[in-house]
Amino acid sequence: GADRPRPTDHGRPTGRPSHQGSHYEAMTPPISRLSHKILRHSSRSSLPRSRLLPPSHHASLLGRDSPPGGRRSRHVAAHRRGGGPGGLIHAAAAPDDASVQQRHRLPPRRPQQQQPRGRFFASSPSHPFVLSHPSEVDHSPGATDETPSRGRIVCITSGKGGVGKTTSAASFATGLAQRGRSTCVVDFDIGLRNLDIHLGVERRVVFDLVHVLQEECTLGQALIKDKKVEGLSMLAASQTRDKEALTMEGVERVLGELAERFDYVVLDSPAGIESGARHAMFFCDDAIVVTNPELSSCRDADKMIGFVSSRSRRAEIGDGKDGCAAVSQTLLITRYDPVRAEAEESLAITDMKELLGLPVIGVIPESRDVLTCTNVGKPVISLGEENPAAGAYMDMVDRFLGEEKELRFVAPEPVSFFKRIFG
Repeated sequence: GADRPRPTDHGRPTGRPSHQGSHYEAMTPPISRLSHKILRHSSRSSLPRSRLLPPSHHASLLGRDSPPGGRRSRHVAAHRRGGGPGGLIHAAAAPDDASVQQRHRLPPRRPQQQQPRGRFFASSPSHPFVLSHPSEVDHSPGATDETPSRGRIVCITSGKGGVGKTTSAASFATGLAQRGRSTCVVDFDIGLRNLDIHLGVERRVVFDLVHVLQEECTLGQALIKDKKVEGLSMLAASQTRDKEALTMEGVERVLGELAERFDYVVLDSPAGIESGARHAMFFCDDAIVVTNPELSSCRDADKMIGFVSSRSRRAEIGDGKDGCAAVSQTLLITRYDPVRAEAEESLAITDMKELLGLPVIGVIPESRDVLTCTNVGKPVISLGEENPAAGAYMDMVDRFLGEEKELRFVAPEPVSFFKRIFG
């Protein structure tokens, strides 16, 4: 009798492990006694009555024929260890881990495909040119004795935001159309479009660039024709999509269709060197880099000049046999104040030419009319020759088309005698 283990209040011997089934089953309390304990403790249980199982399942709850996938509560675990609150059981015992893995085996996880490292745009000699070879438009922009097979693609870009790219793109495209060149201006700032406001067509946008890329509409459905300037059209950017919607193949296809319809395709590039800016500058034939007369703006513009020189399609093709010329890059200076430049409060034109090493295609003076035109939805160039900012944009368009024009609005205006006295 001394060597015989004493049973506890729960009916399980304390001297033997719980996995010895024969002795454990022999000393298990009757079903009626277990049911009585469950009913007695149900009012004090924190779980609802619906979680308490009927007496017919008590045998399985105690470890015999437990259903697969069941959960083990803390009461069952305590009961098997020889302690716990009087045999109160709320959930089924947990099955063996091996049986769960065998019955509920998950399919093997697919290995994630890693993006190829290297250049942003992959190109090869076997790549079919949806947009024709750049050498087919390698001639002077103002030449009239040559008939190119497609229109030229001009990218208005910069490194820093807020320098006047969209304002310049709207006036530059309008000036080309006013001189008889059919022009389409495309907004590449996906998610933050503003070009439609500058042209006053924001209420007419139904389809955008991403719709055309994803073939949800035709190009003709997305193009918006300007009602005031003949030969000018606009393709708006998406306001709700992400820049990741742009793909190399899709952009090339859309630009190929536009270059067949228009003499010039002007691309309003977003700031920085992210996806939208890189897609815009990759296929361009000409790049107009916009900058303000400040050091930070020139520094970012210099970075973009390097990207255009090394990451464009013309740079990948090269200038060897069956090659093409490099992208023609020019500098557009906006918000220039000759008085502050003379007082050395801002960079002068000679300083920016020396920093960036590009020829200056235009100098746009500081003007309050720029903000007014943006708010009323009309390009600055539409103000006429008498307005300094509009006249500077007209000179810029003429220089791009090959005319020789001297830079205006680059020297301080002479101060009159009365203004010098009375201020």
